[in-house]
Amino acid sequence: MSDMTTDFAPDEAAETPHHPVKRKGQTEFMIYFVIIFLATLPLATLTWAIQAFKTRSFTNKGPMARAWTQARIITPMIFSAY
Repeated sequence: MSDMTTDFAPDEAAETPHHPVKRKGQTEFMIYFVIIFLATLPLATLTWAIQAFKTRSFTNKGPMARAWTQARIITPMIFSAY
């Protein structure tokens, strides 16, 4: 049986499906991610073009996917150093 005599709501500040709580540093992480993504894009394009020329195949990951992967690897390394 529940006690309905109090107005206390224990999880008022908790995350709800309609109002997610934003993690601290998420904006900073995304800024670093975009900078690193844009920085790795030229080299990823070059390596993709060289590999496509050597293998005469365009079925491998494209330059956007390569740069995205590198940004996903590098950005958390920066934040884990804090």
